[in-house]
Amino acid sequence: MIEATEIEKKSLEAHVELCAERYNSLNNRLLDLATKIIDVSESIHKVHTIVEDMSSKRNDQIIGWGIGIIGFLIGTIGFLIVHYVVK
Repeated sequence: MIEATEIEKKSLEAHVELCAERYNSLNNRLLDLATKIIDVSESIHKVHTIVEDMSSKRNDQIIGWGIGIIGFLIGTIGFLIVHYVVK
């Protein structure tokens, strides 16, 4: 807590003026803090969006690989059937 200065102890007007300055300073600091919190919140939202996009792309990539592997296996089975069973 801020201690009262000697001039504040002697003069109510000085006390009121100093309190007003302290209040304005505190208010400005709170406004700066609010702005920083908003900036952090926006950054977190952007990161969240990027992570969701990356996850979606990764899922699409895994599905693509799975389809490719299944296609390769079906082709190999078809080749083996044609060359060893049909002959």
